[in-house]
Amino acid sequence: MKSQEIRARFLDFFKKKGHQIVPSAPMVIKDDPTLMFTNAGMNQFKEFFLGNTVPKYQRVADTQKCLRVSGKHNDLEEVGKDTYHHTMFEMLGNWSFGDAHGRGDGYFKKEAIHWAWELLTEVFKIDRESLFVSVFEGSTDSDQLELDQEAMDIWKGIVSEDKIILGDKKDNFWEMGDQGPCGPCSEIHVDLRTPEEKAKVPGVSLVNKDHPLVVEIWNLVFMQYNRKANGKLEALPAKHVDTGMGFERLCMVLQGVKSNYDTDVFTPIIREIETIVNSKYGKDEPSNIAIRVIADHIRAVAFSISDGQLPSNTGAGYVIRRILRRAIRYGFTFLGAKEPFMFRLVKVLVDTMGETFPELREQRQLIENVVREEEHSFLKTLDQGLVLLDSVLANTPGKEVDGRKAFELYDTYGFPIDLTALILGERGYSLDEKGFHAAMKKQKDRSKAASQVSKEDWVILADDLEQEFVGYDLLETHVKLVKYRKVISKKEGEQYQLVFNLTPFYPEGGGQVGDKGYLKAPNGDIIYILDTKRENNEIIHLAKDLPRNTSETFRVVVDKKQRQRTAANHTATHLLHQALREILGSHVEQKGSAVHSKYLRFDFSHFAKLTADQLQEVEHFVNARIESRLPLQENRNVPMDEALRQGAMALFGEKYGDAVRTIRFGQSIELCGGTHVGNTSEIWFFKIRSEGAVAAGIRRIEAITADAVKDFYLENEKSLVQIKELLHNPQDPVKSVEALQTENSRLKKEVEVLLRDKAKNLKGDLFTEMEDINGVKFLAKKVDLDAAGIKDLSFEMGSNRNDLFLMFAAERDGKALLSCYISKELAAQRNLNAGTIVRELGKYIKGGGGGQTFFATAGGKNPAGIAEALEKVRDYLK
Repeated sequence: MKSQEIRARFLDFFKKKGHQIVPSAPMVIKDDPTLMFTNAGMNQFKEFFLGNTVPKYQRVADTQKCLRVSGKHNDLEEVGKDTYHHTMFEMLGNWSFGDAHGRGDGYFKKEAIHWAWELLTEVFKIDRESLFVSVFEGSTDSDQLELDQEAMDIWKGIVSEDKIILGDKKDNFWEMGDQGPCGPCSEIHVDLRTPEEKAKVPGVSLVNKDHPLVVEIWNLVFMQYNRKANGKLEALPAKHVDTGMGFERLCMVLQGVKSNYDTDVFTPIIREIETIVNSKYGKDEPSNIAIRVIADHIRAVAFSISDGQLPSNTGAGYVIRRILRRAIRYGFTFLGAKEPFMFRLVKVLVDTMGETFPELREQRQLIENVVREEEHSFLKTLDQGLVLLDSVLANTPGKEVDGRKAFELYDTYGFPIDLTALILGERGYSLDEKGFHAAMKKQKDRSKAASQVSKEDWVILADDLEQEFVGYDLLETHVKLVKYRKVISKKEGEQYQLVFNLTPFYPEGGGQVGDKGYLKAPNGDIIYILDTKRENNEIIHLAKDLPRNTSETFRVVVDKKQRQRTAANHTATHLLHQALREILGSHVEQKGSAVHSKYLRFDFSHFAKLTADQLQEVEHFVNARIESRLPLQENRNVPMDEALRQGAMALFGEKYGDAVRTIRFGQSIELCGGTHVGNTSEIWFFKIRSEGAVAAGIRRIEAITADAVKDFYLENEKSLVQIKELLHNPQDPVKSVEALQTENSRLKKEVEVLLRDKAKNLKGDLFTEMEDINGVKFLAKKVDLDAAGIKDLSFEMGSNRNDLFLMFAAERDGKALLSCYISKELAAQRNLNAGTIVRELGKYIKGGGGGQTFFATAGGKNPAGIAEALEKVRDYLK
């Protein structure tokens, strides 16, 4: 059975059981600060489990794209080494969202268990004898939980008792996190071994023992408790069903193969890898692992990019870059791939999965461009790392490399530690692994301490927690506090999170910052709202203090000036988007934005740097619409299909509901939940401050509007006045500056000639000052030359010599300079490295540098350290 049919049969089965089939949510999460990526099928439904939102459908089924590479669910280092772990995977699932609202459509353990068994054994025809099930055995710890007798009794009516395994909290109790909904679960496992293997060892003894052919296939979670901040459990008012079945594992079972990578989910990608790198899957284990890593990782990277997350150096982008680089280095190390190749796999991925996930097809060109550019960059890093590793080895006494040095290569230069260990082994060296892991732990502890947050339980003040946002129409109103909790973080200290029954405060989202303002109590007390965020579909207000009487009615007021400035910038991003598509072409798509009160940032897909004329044209386009005084045309609760028919722009990677809000200014129409001006004239003026590249095929424009533009022109005018005063108020200051530049260039050339002549005159004197140290002509001296003069002097002295070791120092404009020259023959014979020497001596001048083995320079801010650096250089010849 092909994978496409397997997926379709699953969804069709639950559709017949009264489930609404919903699309996969984006894999990159944008409105939940507790998660970077969707790591389980239930993530998009958290708000229903938490009771923050009433679900439109009580029974739901879908296939959800997931990523597990960080935090609690981190399978990254296992991927490729076995045949069943993945970074990106599909989770097939069916849900029942309790019955707290009296609709009577919910179900619990009985239906969930019977339907799971029916689907696996009757629809998919999996041999019943090869299946085992597990039930939560209870716990004797502080939770004091009993055996899940209800699930046990249901399973006893389906399978014999020897097929039922009792599982502990690790295997059979599922929790959303340290706090929140949780409950016991029943897992279904399948034994794929041969009859002969089954006869030797019973499958029941291999369940949850990491056997590659006895694997969990489906997890049925029964959410019936809520974990409090103090660790205690309380019963949920409504019980939920949350199931998750690994699509790739199901395909392995139904296609009769022994590995997920042998299914048609992966085989087309693997065949393409074999063709590109000229290697056969199955040849040997190192190349097998490399091919599995690459086949898995290209899926994770491609889906992340299609959902709007580009590789970067921070946050979620860093995770994606790390996944991609892991694949590149496996190809580099074990398959001999020295040129970019992974971008060539995108086509086959689109061919196999583009029908189910059309975002892959739509974003193919962008994915290929970004992956290709990342490959180029990292392969260059690997080359640089090899040079740096050579330097480390050249200065390593003995045969063990300091773990801290290896960590510096990993942390500062991005050189993978396993590649370092591999190269060291090939060259007869070992790695101080304890030192490396100690340095890694020290860094992680610093990072963890800086970001540590503890949250108390919510204090509930009202039963009705339904919240209304009124911020499109009001900037102040009267509210009731419905719940609050204390949050303590290393960075922010002690704060309170407040939830009101209604609020005019816009929560951070869609690139727009959250509103600020204040809360006023009846007694006159003022509490400032420092930020507003959305979490699990709730609007949360952050404050330093808590009202003394939490049961009162309060007046809340949004900072009007900040809201107006932010709204002007947000509307400007819409006009900018329209301008770019009109001027550059319809291939332009928004890839990210940041809307603050002082500036806006807009990322978009485009293949080349914008010219000065294009930037000016974009500015004119936007400002023409500002001058046209276009009114805001806002439509709320528009059916999604209707909005798209009207021409509204939808952004890839955003999660939209059945009904959406459209924002129109003239011909610009977009789906948007942000705040906007009532008329474009309120923007006043639009000014681009910068344009540049963010990643391959992605450009960024930063711009300002309204008051920020006024400040910009006032500051420019002030600077112009000062410049004219310095130039003695010429009629044409531009011509005066050009004349100064011409004169400065002429004088610089004259100085360079003088310094070179000075260096030549020094040459003869310096040879007489040289010392002979162990057969080496050595000189360490401070000279009155610039960097270019020192370099010329060094190479002139070194011409036709193979025994020179020169260290020159200079002080220029309050800065220190060190230059080391070593004859190439001498560097090779004595294992000397000028780059390493200046880097190490740079600490005396509070700086750093580097270069080649025979010539290198370092700069620093401490000229007082020059004398000590010149003295210490002698140690390298002892």
